[in-house]
Amino acid sequence: MTRWLVTGGAGYIGAHVAEALLASGRDVVVLDDLSSGHRAFVPDGAELVEGSLLDRAALDRALAGDVAGVVHLAGYKYAGESVRRPLHAYRQNVTATVELLEAMRDADVRRIVFSSSAGVYGTPDVDRVTESTATAPESPYGETKLVGEWLLADERAAAALEGRAFASVALRYFNVIGSGSDRIRDTSPHNLVPKVLAVLAEGRTPQINGDDYPTPDGTNVRDYVHVADVALAHVAAAERLERGEPLEPVYNLGSGAGASNLELMRAIAAATGIDFTPGIAPRRAGDPASIVADGTLAARDLDWRMRHTIDAMVASAWSAAQAASA
Repeated sequence: MTRWLVTGGAGYIGAHVAEALLASGRDVVVLDDLSSGHRAFVPDGAELVEGSLLDRAALDRALAGDVAGVVHLAGYKYAGESVRRPLHAYRQNVTATVELLEAMRDADVRRIVFSSSAGVYGTPDVDRVTESTATAPESPYGETKLVGEWLLADERAAAALEGRAFASVALRYFNVIGSGSDRIRDTSPHNLVPKVLAVLAEGRTPQINGDDYPTPDGTNVRDYVHVADVALAHVAAAERLERGEPLEPVYNLGSGAGASNLELMRAIAAATGIDFTPGIAPRRAGDPASIVADGTLAARDLDWRMRHTIDAMVASAWSAAQAASA
């Protein structure tokens, strides 16, 4: 049976990916230092190696046993916080990826699916982002994800020169929300949906920054994708790498349509049963009116499609949050 390593597999997205790989009939080993992940999120049937990518001994243990490939999700994922802690972001996201690639080469593991980010685009000057849209990250976090993509490209080139096999693909996520299981939820204090749910739990009213943008309802439009759909795209990428089928270097995982902040708030009100009208705060500097990703390439190659509406995404997040507090 094919065995895959999922770095960061005890985290919100990583645990969903591990679960989807198991459901596809593969064996899974998870490497996670549990600094932001949760032991309880690791699915039954997956082996957990507790440790960091910066711990070569733990990394070697995780790669032992004929691993077919790696899904690399571990990292420091807080764009805003990375501005305050750039060295930490680079150590966790760049140095750790170098360590991973070196360990993979030593263990003769030849395939990797890399968790990248829409943060590589910064604030694009187009409403609809494609993979050819210029990259211009605006935070150390976004920079580290772009450097991660460069590392993969450089390692592919080096492998070709040396006559060894190495295949990679990077998936650029947009705004991942929802839960595929009540067992796994987004626990980040920095992500929008858990932040809004926390505000409501405290009896306060969420706010929207600006309602005078050139959008249908005046509020920012952003691209939201369901975490379970993102996980399935990873499985599809892993399958193509196993079969040696061609892939683009990068793919956007986006909806192609997006939802406004006001639409998101309405979905949260419907899911929670809490009737609220969000407050309107001033615009935030640098916030574009709309950012939506074109997922055409991922639809063509990775069976990428939106299987959930915005209402279903939010309802699943609320269900998981309720289960956790029960």
